[in-house]
Amino acid sequence: MDDEGRATGGLDPAPYRQRADSRARGRGHFRHRRPPNGGEPARATYAALDLGTNNCRLLIARPSGDGFRVVDAFSRIIRLGEGVSASGRLSDAAIGRAVAALSVCRDKMRSRGVTRARLIATEACRAAENGAEFLELIRAQVGIELEIVDRETEADLAATGCTPLIDPQARGVLLFDIGGGSSELVSLAQSEPVTRGPPKPVVRSWVSLPVGVVTLAERHGGVRVDRALFEVMVAEVADHVAPFTAAHDGDLDGVHMLGTSGTVTTIAGIHLRLPRYDRRRVDGCWLSETEISQVIEQLIGMTYEERVANACIGSERADLVLAGCAILEAIRRAFPVPRLRVADRGLREGILVKLMREDGVWSNAAEPA
Repeated sequence: MDDEGRATGGLDPAPYRQRADSRARGRGHFRHRRPPNGGEPARATYAALDLGTNNCRLLIARPSGDGFRVVDAFSRIIRLGEGVSASGRLSDAAIGRAVAALSVCRDKMRSRGVTRARLIATEACRAAENGAEFLELIRAQVGIELEIVDRETEADLAATGCTPLIDPQARGVLLFDIGGGSSELVSLAQSEPVTRGPPKPVVRSWVSLPVGVVTLAERHGGVRVDRALFEVMVAEVADHVAPFTAAHDGDLDGVHMLGTSGTVTTIAGIHLRLPRYDRRRVDGCWLSETEISQVIEQLIGMTYEERVANACIGSERADLVLAGCAILEAIRRAFPVPRLRVADRGLREGILVKLMREDGVWSNAAEPA
């Protein structure tokens, strides 16, 4: 498939098939491609794929210094979980979109010579009664094996991917990941010191909320959203957040939020008045409580058409962004901390870090970039 998902001919999917004994060895370990004529193996190239309720995202990277260098990436909104909350099943149309996107990812992994990968699916596949059937279809039609991860794994991967953005002067961090079908909240202490490589997260507690931007927008509508409807959505999310809030002592001094999701990156882009989205300016930027509130008020006051026209939102997110803001608002009201750091990173980076750490990449001399 090319970047538009058009067929470009056959492809041997074997390099990305999971080992038969992967359950014993650990999920996501894939066969290494052997060079022809018994030559030296290629430099390690890693891939991380996150098939979510709303997006399909791929990151391909190679170790570099105390981190890694991204050599290729792919992201496409496919709305795999569209209608699952009502029907309980992944629809044929959504599956078709997923097949097209995953075929592009397969081709990118092949062309980049990926030697190690972990390809995960999250809430849509967890919730759908035909989730296992979907995985078999992807294996047969695309030639890759997806792994449905549980919510604890999802929270851990997000924490691992975002840990480098923790303020070293902070006493603690509240990480949130607003997804399409679920949202994770993770309380983190300062990261564990390491000699080499990215820092390790120290998880105090976590919770997965059974609500995301797709499920919330489908229940309440995302096209015409006024203040009253917005508050209804906030109240629904607040009911899910409340038990996690009650389990904490309320001492938020020295704590900051760390947000990873399309919601917070969109809010950051609008606050920065970006003419088009720019990851370099968004990832790692800080937003104050007042700045977040101003953007949310601006979004509530916009028509659907105005949201579509905004370069940081667009037609694919225009009906979801206020549902995401409602989830964020419920979290903010439960945990009123003055600063939020924006992360344009998360699960995929967490997967890459874990794979490289398992391979001892940072225990030895770094490979050249």
